[in-house]
Amino acid sequence: MKVKEFEYKLPPELIAQEPLEERDSSRLLILKRREKTIQEVVFKDIVNFFNKGDVLVLNNTKVFPARLFAKRRTAAKIEILLLRELFQGRWQVLIKPAKRIKPPEELFFKDDNFKVRVLEKDVQGRWIVEFSPPDVKKLISKEGLIPTPPYIKKELTQPQRYQTVFAKEEGSVAAPTAGFHFTPQLLSRISSLGVRIVYLSLHIGLATFRPIKVEEVENHKMGEEYVEIPSQTAQIINLAKREKKRVFACGTSTTRALESQAFFQEGLAQVKVFAGFTNLYIYPGFKFKLIDCLITNFHLPKSTNLLLVSAFSGRDFLFKAYQYAVENRFRFYSFGDAMLIL
Repeated sequence: MKVKEFEYKLPPELIAQEPLEERDSSRLLILKRREKTIQEVVFKDIVNFFNKGDVLVLNNTKVFPARLFAKRRTAAKIEILLLRELFQGRWQVLIKPAKRIKPPEELFFKDDNFKVRVLEKDVQGRWIVEFSPPDVKKLISKEGLIPTPPYIKKELTQPQRYQTVFAKEEGSVAAPTAGFHFTPQLLSRISSLGVRIVYLSLHIGLATFRPIKVEEVENHKMGEEYVEIPSQTAQIINLAKREKKRVFACGTSTTRALESQAFFQEGLAQVKVFAGFTNLYIYPGFKFKLIDCLITNFHLPKSTNLLLVSAFSGRDFLFKAYQYAVENRFRFYSFGDAMLIL
């Protein structure tokens, strides 16, 4: 498959620059795979599509203030995006601009107590750096900013809006945006229907948002991201599968976490308790084991997220829905509208 088959044209004005005032007032497209039908509702109406005994799985990762600004000795400004701590003080990061960086160069912060030494660059374009002193929590709390995607040009005046209301486990550099639409009240309504709501963590990093740079879909290599599936979550999902109830995954990150640890036991799909890394890459042709329904936002052209959703819904049907969304002026990407694929 060619990556260019997953391109589409989007008028720039449809890229949402800020969240709606009410999280659950966004528009929601309902895609029914079997009937190949598309229906439009408001997100809060999602309650009408759950049945008693269904399970809703949410990613409770929390975005941390991973964006830092430092200076070279020349006073040139350098942006550092923290990706992952390898061990105390040593991090994988992205650096911008990086053209003139010469390892082992030192960079400096407003807080004179901190500096960072740039050590090396790996084959994937990530830099390895070492902070001094090694405990950077104080630096992050003072100077760190919540990172937002480059297509959001407007300054984020309410950083909590780039978090889900159930964000708990800090570790992501990008938010699981499908979860933005839920409010505590909406989750309570869903729970009152007899739907079991459970949580896992997938800390979103470079693997999710890095562009695909190869021509063939199959040749892309997905990076690793950290996943935790707690025992209680696995037990409730596995019971639902035994009872032939549906599993709703909220977001592509939740989907990847679940499918990475799914297995068949006596012909029945189950999920393992897990803490570790996954590099599962889902694209058309993938056989889903566990999830029955998917809640997701609208994704960038030629992205791994778009490939995952295409694998679940079917590419042609999904692109028909995207065309509907463009023609009907839906809001796209992180702060945009959503779809429920049944």
